Amino acid sequence: MESTHTMKITVFGATGGVGREVVRQALDAGHEVTAVVRDPARLTVPPHERLQVATVADLTDEEALIPLLSGRDAVVSALGPSSNKQARLTPVAGPALSAIVSAMDRAGVRRLSAVSAAPLGPAHESEGVLTRAVFLPLLRRALRDVYADLAAMEAAIGASGTHWTVVRPPRLLNKPATGTYRRALDANLPGGRSIARADVADALLTTLTDPATAGHTLGIAA
Repeated sequence: MESTHTMKITVFGATGGVGREVVRQALDAGHEVTAVVRDPARLTVPPHERLQVATVADLTDEEALIPLLSGRDAVVSALGPSSNKQARLTPVAGPALSAIVSAMDRAGVRRLSAVSAAPLGPAHESEGVLTRAVFLPLLRRALRDVYADLAAMEAAIGASGTHWTVVRPPRLLNKPATGTYRRALDANLPGGRSIARADVADALLTTLTDPATAGHTLGIAA
């Protein structure tokens, strides 16, 4: 079924697991999509009359981004480091979003949703001592460069003039969308251990038309 309110959306990170789902679901909903990629061969979404694929080698190049944002209604970022080593050597999300929000401002685009990660938020108060005192600190230490990159991204977004929503999922799974995932504003969810990438994509898209989520983080989990 197509959305009753169609938009022109620019999607960054369109070749990743979440990004591909964002592009596919946005097209299914009737939106016009500009998928920004570094390697078009990695975009597995079939060609579509409402899909424009734009190749950008350097996502920190504001001048290259502005034409891909002008005239658009919203931006979705599914950008993130693929590993701790990559984040340590070449941070992705922080530098890119700093340029993207600046380019959005220059292009006059206000609405943004971006994917981050649940460990950047506090553990839910109902979580046990083992989770709060052992598991989460170990996870944050093991992936400290990934989370540092995402924290820099969140800081850039928060300091921008955009109407932003940062979506924080737990472990991502390649499973079909459920449509029944849980949501919490400015909080993580109790027992939130995993979620389907397709549900993350749904959250990124649905927040674009939900003003109650603007200026907030959104915890999601199965």
